[in-house]
Amino acid sequence: MLELPITAITAAVAGIMLVVLGVTAGGQRGKSKISLGTGDDEILLRKVRAHGNFAEYTPIALILLALAEMAGTNHALLWAVAGLLIVGRILHAVGLIGSVMPCRVVGMLMTVSSLLLGAGILLWP
Repeated sequence: MLELPITAITAAVAGIMLVVLGVTAGGQRGKSKISLGTGDDEILLRKVRAHGNFAEYTPIALILLALAEMAGTNHALLWAVAGLLIVGRILHAVGLIGSVMPCRVVGMLMTVSSLLLGAGILLWP
């Protein structure tokens, strides 16, 4: 049986984060009574985009991490990629929802770094 403990832990954390972001957006929908779209509610827009952005970037990063782990990449490097992804996604969500531009920018840079590092590992073994 193929075991991918680093990817499994990272995916589990990411799954919880996705649910939290979804519940956050859904809660704001209830408060604003907007069932579709975001209307004029900027807070709802921010929460919906934080959830959407997470859903857009995280799956490919997890795929890259899993492939790198399957290829036998050094665990320290894999944990670094996983850490960049998770911390980056947290910072980006906090920055986007809370209008904290430095967190948003650093979070996106960390996320993109995890993607590029994961891709680089696979392209240059």
